[in-house]
Amino acid sequence: MEHTLEALQRTATFAGISRDALGFLLEKSRMLTVPAGHVFFTEHDHGDTFYLIEEGRVGIHKTKGGVRREVGELGAGECFGEMALLSVSDRSGTVTALEPCVCLELSNRSLLELYRVDAGQFAMIMMNLGREVCRRLRDLNDRLLSDLVVARGAGLELEGDCTGAGLGAKDTG
Repeated sequence: MEHTLEALQRTATFAGISRDALGFLLEKSRMLTVPAGHVFFTEHDHGDTFYLIEEGRVGIHKTKGGVRREVGELGAGECFGEMALLSVSDRSGTVTALEPCVCLELSNRSLLELYRVDAGQFAMIMMNLGREVCRRLRDLNDRLLSDLVVARGAGLELEGDCTGAGLGAKDTG
């Protein structure tokens, strides 16, 4: 458990969180070891768990109108599933192991229990998760702007809503 506590403290999600709070969460979490190709969850599934990657890489994709779009990849020290915890909504994408992975799985119920025993540490984790979501939103905005510039430079007219999943292009030449 000591190794896992130290690994958690090095992540953006759990930065600044006390050893006691992390120990509390670790007692209520489980470690998953999965092979490459394992699907953690699918877009639109109900979400009530969060994952922190200790080893391996995952890929994230979204599908809209039958078109699959790769959204990104995450590796050791990064998390996924946080949007479902923050927004109490369905999964926004599909996450698949690109290689064998070891992940910590933490439920929203465990976080709620932490809130009951230490609201301050709970608030810090939520703030850290919010920062991570904001960082990813900025990255996505940059990627979309780059796609837009490249498409227009190539003489393509964009179709859809330019949200990434709906971004399409047709040749106007």
